[in-house]
Amino acid sequence: MERIPILKMGNFLIVTIQVDMHDQLAMTLQDDLTNRISETNVHGVLIDISALEIVDSFVARILGNTARMSRVLDAQTVVVGMQPAVAITLVELGLSLTDIRTALNVEKGMALLRSSLNKTKNQVAATK
Repeated sequence: MERIPILKMGNFLIVTIQVDMHDQLAMTLQDDLTNRISETNVHGVLIDISALEIVDSFVARILGNTARMSRVLDAQTVVVGMQPAVAITLVELGLSLTDIRTALNVEKGMALLRSSLNKTKNQVAATK
């Protein structure tokens, strides 16, 4: 069975999608990622889709669901590297991905995750 690697880097999981996403692979990634979040207790997930030239409505919905599931498991998700053609297609399909945080590239996505993690830590410290 084809799987997308999920790497742990510090307090984050990194997923780089290097193959065309089909429905079964997207569902497998969703299951694998939510399981890894639960097992590793990370607080951030970065999904790099820069190699994807096409994202259909099903894959977009799975990405959105995965981001929501991650949030329930106490991990923020940032999708990075969206190609302009993919963004255009998603908007034309009426898929705004409002629940998904995005960044232009991996560097900016990691900065967004770190910033989010620091805000969370500060909020927890303020309540003590």
